[in-house]
Amino acid sequence: MKKKIAVFTTGWCSEILSQFLSGMTGELHRDEADIFMFLCYATYTDSPAMSKGEMNIYNLPDLHDFDCTVIFGSGLDNREQIDNIIDRSNEAGIPVIIQGSRREGVSFVGSDNYQAVKDLCAHVVTEHGVKKITFFAGTKDSHDSELRLNAVRDYLKENGCEEYLTEVYYTNWENAAATRRVNEICNAGDLPDIFICANDGLAMETCISLSNNGYEVPQDVLVTGFDYIDGGKVFDPSIATVDQCFDQMGAATVKLWKALSEGEKSGSGKMVPCRFIPGESCNCYEFRNSDKLRRRMGRETYAKRARTTYFERKLNLIDATILPCLTYLELKENLHNLLAGNHDYEGDSFHVLLEPNFGLSIYDSNIKLDSDGYSRNMEVIYSTEDGVPYKGEDFDSRGLVPGYDPEGENHLYVFLPLHESDSTYGYLVFRDCIEKLENHFLFNYYNRMGLAFDKFRHALTLDHINKRLLDLMGRDPLTNVNNRMAYEDKEKYLQSQINSDPNVKFALVVFDVNNLKMVNDSLGHEAGDVYLLRACHLICDVFKHSPIYRMGGDEFLAVLTGEDYDNSGDKMKLINERMSPYSDTMPLPDDYVSVACGISEFDSTTDKTVADVIKRADEAMYKDKAAKKGL
Repeated sequence: MKKKIAVFTTGWCSEILSQFLSGMTGELHRDEADIFMFLCYATYTDSPAMSKGEMNIYNLPDLHDFDCTVIFGSGLDNREQIDNIIDRSNEAGIPVIIQGSRREGVSFVGSDNYQAVKDLCAHVVTEHGVKKITFFAGTKDSHDSELRLNAVRDYLKENGCEEYLTEVYYTNWENAAATRRVNEICNAGDLPDIFICANDGLAMETCISLSNNGYEVPQDVLVTGFDYIDGGKVFDPSIATVDQCFDQMGAATVKLWKALSEGEKSGSGKMVPCRFIPGESCNCYEFRNSDKLRRRMGRETYAKRARTTYFERKLNLIDATILPCLTYLELKENLHNLLAGNHDYEGDSFHVLLEPNFGLSIYDSNIKLDSDGYSRNMEVIYSTEDGVPYKGEDFDSRGLVPGYDPEGENHLYVFLPLHESDSTYGYLVFRDCIEKLENHFLFNYYNRMGLAFDKFRHALTLDHINKRLLDLMGRDPLTNVNNRMAYEDKEKYLQSQINSDPNVKFALVVFDVNNLKMVNDSLGHEAGDVYLLRACHLICDVFKHSPIYRMGGDEFLAVLTGEDYDNSGDKMKLINERMSPYSDTMPLPDDYVSVACGISEFDSTTDKTVADVIKRADEAMYKDKAAKKGL
């Protein structure tokens, strides 16, 4: 059986994450092990609810089923989430490895950012005469960003020129923040000699913002970055940067896991050397042939545009499939048919799983979707593994992937959340998709599908509300108890409880008023209405703590929970004691009431739906009716 490695991170650093995963998969080629990556796209500007909904994907796996946890810290630096993952891993008794940051007692893999940034500083100070530095940092709690900043400070201190660092500005890894600060600096006319940026993305954004303000790089000011991503290589000017060698870090992570598995003490670490790579943005044109890379990129533009066009068509098809649906059942069928008919972009191993209460929540605002973890039994909308469709309608989420083969070839599985704010809809699973991760296919796909589900759910919810308002709410006009429409909502709620908790306790009592037709025929419908009211009053008086529903004509139903459920036997005895002896001859006494009753409790071993409970209650009621009539 293959080993299983859980990886946790965000997808914004997709290029370096792809390099890291390539290093891991390459090092694992001699072993039998799968990588399960739990990925989201949370940002620092998200609302707390939105961030919770994104990062809820980290709660999906039961780490007792895994052999190792890897936290890719260059993408995930949320302290609370990291601590939670470490605690869960420790409880499961499996090793934890953090890339890019450190926690006491936790093994780590990192790159020597520190020395490489000192090399960068030495280059720009000695070769280019830089004396005024603005440092664009990430976040204050980012280990990588702070290490790079400390390297700048230490180099300047060691060389007696600490005053060269004139500003440190925290961008929270947001390009827009870098733009705002560059605009302020340019408007003040107080340009530094160099912007040293904590990653290449910030560096490229800084170059663009400077150009928009009439300043050119490197003629007027120098800029450096960090990470050596492809975009920075072909950018004009090519970004002077630091190569962290993420592929080597990925390979080192696997080697460290093997060492930990063989008894090496937790808390050990492995540092991978980095290297400073000069570029055009620091006025060094001779170190690499950026024009060759740009020409190659130009040749690939046509093919990339064609792929993008077909991909956008697929996203539009998803919208066109989901949004017009008038029911949840229609959505499930249409989306399944779309993916079954054409899944070229998704591949032969792709899965869409939804929360079991997603459909019910559309029709009842009282049914809330989970925000902490996922339900055990997920609803399978579409699932194919190695081209083989999954046959079931639901799936145990602890298994993570329907049709998973624990003995086959090594694979990389990527899990993405479907949610609105902190309400969990479900999750998507892609397989062997490093290229899709790198070109942001995964982000665009899961984001577009999530938005389509949002719009569909809100449209149907609004339509359902309007229909309910037109249906005179949920009251029976004669008896003033709940009507059948109200019961249908209650049934959905009960079904959601069955889906979520197999130990839920409730019982249904079905009532059928005896002799109503005889009263109507003999005394008229007004007398029949009075008789129905008398019967309804008896039912309500006995089952004081239970909602009563008039299901139509002479039929009523009670839902027993709490006190009435606990005392259901006494209640059934009481109602029979308080009703009149059965009679089928006129005239009937003025206070005559006769009702046939049948009760059934929910039994998790036999009942899958509320309808199963009602069926037994109906059968009991008909037996009671026959007994009262002496048949």
